[in-house]
Amino acid sequence: MTTQEEAEHLPAVVEPGGAPAVPDDDAERAPAVAEEAARPAATEDTDRPTADRRKRRIRRTAVIVVIAIAVAAAAGLAATGAFSGDDGPAAAAAPAGPAATTKVQRMTLTSTETVDGTLGHGKPTAVTNGSAASASGQSGGGQATADSEFITWVPGEGDTLKRGDTVYRVNERKVPLLYGSVPLYRTLEQGSEGSDVRMLERNLADLGYDGFDVDDEYTYGTAQAVEEWQDDLNAEETGTVRPGDAVVASGARRVAELKTSPGAVAGGEVLTWTGTERIVSMDLDPQHEDLVKEGSKATVRLPDGSTVVGKVTDIGTPANDAAASGGGAGGEGQGADEATLPVQLEIDDQKKLGRYQAASVDVILEADSRRDVLAVPVNSLMARPGGGYALEVPKADGSSELVPVELGMFASGLVEVKGSGIKEGMSVGVPK
Repeated sequence: MTTQEEAEHLPAVVEPGGAPAVPDDDAERAPAVAEEAARPAATEDTDRPTADRRKRRIRRTAVIVVIAIAVAAAAGLAATGAFSGDDGPAAAAAPAGPAATTKVQRMTLTSTETVDGTLGHGKPTAVTNGSAASASGQSGGGQATADSEFITWVPGEGDTLKRGDTVYRVNERKVPLLYGSVPLYRTLEQGSEGSDVRMLERNLADLGYDGFDVDDEYTYGTAQAVEEWQDDLNAEETGTVRPGDAVVASGARRVAELKTSPGAVAGGEVLTWTGTERIVSMDLDPQHEDLVKEGSKATVRLPDGSTVVGKVTDIGTPANDAAASGGGAGGEGQGADEATLPVQLEIDDQKKLGRYQAASVDVILEADSRRDVLAVPVNSLMARPGGGYALEVPKADGSSELVPVELGMFASGLVEVKGSGIKEGMSVGVPK
């Protein structure tokens, strides 16, 4: 079929007025087309002018179809309210269901306060050489005399020392660690009585020495055991124990820092040490004092985001820099503002601390708690015109309704809610 024949089979498109539809951009070309149709053909193809007119009619037909499609699409958008304002019919339509939902939960809601803490081994304490030589007035690093004693061995920083281990050596005499709460403050010998005697005898028994009863009396059997112990320490076997012959601590210790070195004159500080267990220390603002008490639990968040439970074991006395330095009245106001409460937490599960030996941590203290309340995520709340909040509750027909609620405690991204019709387990809308 030729182009002319194809054109003859296309249906004519007529505008409502009965005249053929002619786009505005062809209006100037219409007279020229008419003249060409009236002029005799110069070639054998006498039907070509008619075919050209029909081709243009085909193009006009396509333009009209496109316009009709666009009008129909616009009518469809208008029906959906896409072009309507806030006050149009679309605004009055029932809202569609929420993009996502969550459940109303019944739970215990706990609010918390997060404060800064420090993971470590606690505040170091000093170990001072208490030998007879140091008691005569010598100090570490002083001038040696004919009667001087010298430090001949020290442990390494980070070493752990247990009962019976050597803390340091003076002239190759071992000074061991004993466990207890009463230091060696006097010379103990046969006939001595007291709690320090009991402490010594308990340690000797735990180290494997015998021949005496663990009590408050220093007997002949005690003296015999002490001589055996002194032999093992490479010390003179006198059967008596002097201050400085051992160092007493409440338990195992970790060497924090060395204060002397082998070859130095004995006397003064030898080292500082701490407990072996890692603890968390914090300087608490006094306004949070009511959040801690001995034995209370707290959550410790480590730098990697993991958490471990700590227990308050020590609460100090509020102090400030001005008080510590003896500041006068001029600094009184500033000192009061800077006062802090030292608090220490013990970590029972040391393995959960991983490899951290010292780090800044967050301590999460329980501030308040509400039991048996209904709670939803905070982002499910919707503001109501004129004030207040509501929850978007899905309906069976796919729409939703806003149910007013009263708010209670906020905690951990949740909020306590109360309201007519709000029940445990019901679905409410949340952002997707």
